[in-house]
Amino acid sequence: MRTVIRVLALAVVLLCTATAQAAQVEVKGARLWSAPDQTRLVVDTAAPVKHKVFSLTGPHRLVIDVADARLVGDLPTADGGDRVVAGLRSGVREGDDLRIVVDLKQPVRAKSFVLQPNDTYGHRLVVDLEPRDPAAAPAPVRQVSGGAIRDVVVAIDAGHGGEDPGAIGPRGTREKDVTLAIARKLANRVDARRGMRAVLIRDGDYYIGLRQRIDKARKHRADLFVSIHADAFRDRRVRGSSVYTLSQGGATSEAARWLAERENRADQIGGVELREQNELLAKVLIDMSQNATMEHSGIAATKVLANLQRLGSVHQTRIQKAGFAVLKSPDVPSMLVETAFISNPDEEKRLGTGSYQNKLADSILAGVVDYFEDYPPPETLFAQRRDGGAPGSGRRHKIVHGDTLSEIARSYNVSLHSLRAANHLDDDTIRVGQVLVVPGG
Repeated sequence: MRTVIRVLALAVVLLCTATAQAAQVEVKGARLWSAPDQTRLVVDTAAPVKHKVFSLTGPHRLVIDVADARLVGDLPTADGGDRVVAGLRSGVREGDDLRIVVDLKQPVRAKSFVLQPNDTYGHRLVVDLEPRDPAAAPAPVRQVSGGAIRDVVVAIDAGHGGEDPGAIGPRGTREKDVTLAIARKLANRVDARRGMRAVLIRDGDYYIGLRQRIDKARKHRADLFVSIHADAFRDRRVRGSSVYTLSQGGATSEAARWLAERENRADQIGGVELREQNELLAKVLIDMSQNATMEHSGIAATKVLANLQRLGSVHQTRIQKAGFAVLKSPDVPSMLVETAFISNPDEEKRLGTGSYQNKLADSILAGVVDYFEDYPPPETLFAQRRDGGAPGSGRRHKIVHGDTLSEIARSYNVSLHSLRAANHLDDDTIRVGQVLVVPGG
């Protein structure tokens, strides 16, 4: 009899244990994405979870308690170069809860949220870790000659990244990889040109929030923002490039948001802090800045689209307008370039080749240079070269220290012979301050 009772008792214990385990959510594993300014920890779960996050010191740790959960997969190994994460470990808390401990290299600010399943991933718990004392100073503005001459700054944004792969082609090509490759090639070309400097918004496989992309461009005082993407559509026959700027509806909603949040901002519009202005003046400042920004966005986008047309077929022959969040900076002209349709098998194949990526980068750069030649920002080499000429009046180049005739010919894509002939030069002797006529303008 006692044996039967013991067997029944054991069965009850096993049944209760099995029931408890069945109620627990399986944590399938996790991934770490290291960005220059933060690290993202993504925990894959079989269902939505309740959690809490808190920090400990001596040493610095971040504790993530996941209610009614158990780990069935592996935790990732931290990259030695990660600024904040030294390692991860896990344990069981109060029998039913999973505790994940993140060993830290420095104190962090943590933000956590859960995400619903999408086409690529299931349920996820996301924890963003940002250093409490980041090195937030913007990169210094590089001088290109004596005096107040500065580089024009082009912010280049590779779309998607990290947890967000973007569109995926029939062969498995991921948009985030293509956009980063093109962005890096474009940045190299911008940096190679005298008087220009590139800022890569994303320079690795990590995700940056859409607002953060705008903020980074503004922090670096960008003169132009170019976001690189590769489109997708359900019809695989659709092909070609497109260029987008901000729609009026998107601009209106963004102006309202900036105005509503100005008390919490120290942002400057046209050199004036919004927070210090009354509501009417702040609205006028935003509207004026946005109108000018949208006008120049359209001009720059038109020049980029014209150069993409020379490369091959375009999906739309006119600039498209939409409310993309990355285009909503009120004071930085911005465009979004859909380089091609990654959903089209032929275009997917081309997008994966370095040669086609180079051609796309060349075409985008040509359009950007065309824009700055006609509308040079003050105190830049482009402004000096224009020598005050009105847009569309023909190309002029004002000689500055370090210029050579052969370099000038290369930068304008004209022959040395034609440049000499247009300026009645017998040899390659030039002087600082001299203004040259550039043929073919």
